[in-house]
Amino acid sequence: MTDKNLIHPQANGGAAGVKPSFPATKAQLYGATRPTYRPQTHRRPRSNRNWCCTICCWLILILIFILLLLGAAGTVVYLLYHPQRPSFSVTSLKLTSSMFDLTLSTTNPNDKITFSYQPISVSLLANELDVGDGVIPSFEHGTKNTTMLKALVERRSVKRKSLELKMKMETKVEAKMWVFKTPRVGINVLCDGIDVAGEKAATAEEKCAVDVRFKVWKWTLG
Repeated sequence: MTDKNLIHPQANGGAAGVKPSFPATKAQLYGATRPTYRPQTHRRPRSNRNWCCTICCWLILILIFILLLLGAAGTVVYLLYHPQRPSFSVTSLKLTSSMFDLTLSTTNPNDKITFSYQPISVSLLANELDVGDGVIPSFEHGTKNTTMLKALVERRSVKRKSLELKMKMETKVEAKMWVFKTPRVGINVLCDGIDVAGEKAATAEEKCAVDVRFKVWKWTLG
């Protein structure tokens, strides 16, 4: 047998760099295909309640600021002009066959404020019974001035010649000072205890109660 037919085993050094390959395990296959877990941070949406609270707080602060500003402006107006309400009194009231002949005086005590009156409705009452109605025309009332007002009030059927009357007047008035003026506000005048006997005029100079409230924080440019 010749040397060509002999099989010589290889030395261990020739196979030292080669590792045997084995099939991958299930754990290795699952780990290769599974995506890497990365925790995500969730941002909580901002609640609408926070926006509402913020808006409400700002609105309240603005409202308080406006009220303080108007209060300060009203205080300044009051200190500068010292507004006083007008006064009314009955000068005479004469009873005729069909009319009440009424004369009033009204005084504006202010030296920097004028009044502008709308038509004044007049009602005469006897024991809370309406015995006459009339109207006094509108007029302008200047500063530090006393104005006489006359009105013929239509008389309703009254049998007695001697009466104790109560007079109610209602109107709207606007106050003006320099370039400022107030909105028209209601004014009520009550004159009580007016004695009328026949055609004799009552000249008791009955003072009347005046109910008027000027809102000094509502002055506007005229």
